[in-house]
Amino acid sequence: MRIGFGFDAHRLVEGRPLVLAGCRIPFPRGLEGHSDADVAAHAVIDAVLGAAALGDCGSMFPASDPRYAAADSLDLLRQAVRAVRVAGFAPSQVDCTIVAEEPALAPHVPAMRRNLAEACGIRLEECTVKAKHTEGMGFTGEGVGMAAFAVAVIEPSTAGPRRPADGAGFLS
Repeated sequence: MRIGFGFDAHRLVEGRPLVLAGCRIPFPRGLEGHSDADVAAHAVIDAVLGAAALGDCGSMFPASDPRYAAADSLDLLRQAVRAVRVAGFAPSQVDCTIVAEEPALAPHVPAMRRNLAEACGIRLEECTVKAKHTEGMGFTGEGVGMAAFAVAVIEPSTAGPRRPADGAGFLS
């Protein structure tokens, strides 16, 4: 088995929806970014790609590429998982912690778990999402932004490594 660690952080801004682990959360501000800026999904992308030694979210889905403008980060996570599977691995567990002072995220955790588990192709009981706050300390505590940390476990798949004919899913 292999283990990968992921992290992401984005600034909160007016005029954008707040999307966390694929859930649209009612809040007056959203996260600034090239895609939907879903810090939870981005941290999980980094974790699964890192476990497979396939780079990170920014190298696979660069902000300089207009194809990813306003992209749905769960779709990006599905693409990252496909690349991991092509490399001969499969996710077996994901653990994600979202750090935000507000809004209250606990009511959304079950849906966030379902979304991340589905995107990773794992069972619900293999996916954990936790919401934490920092008691007013730092950029998350001051409400300037949000962050997420993730750990992913991947295991060799029974199909073994496969490279698609067009090279899709592999970094140059």
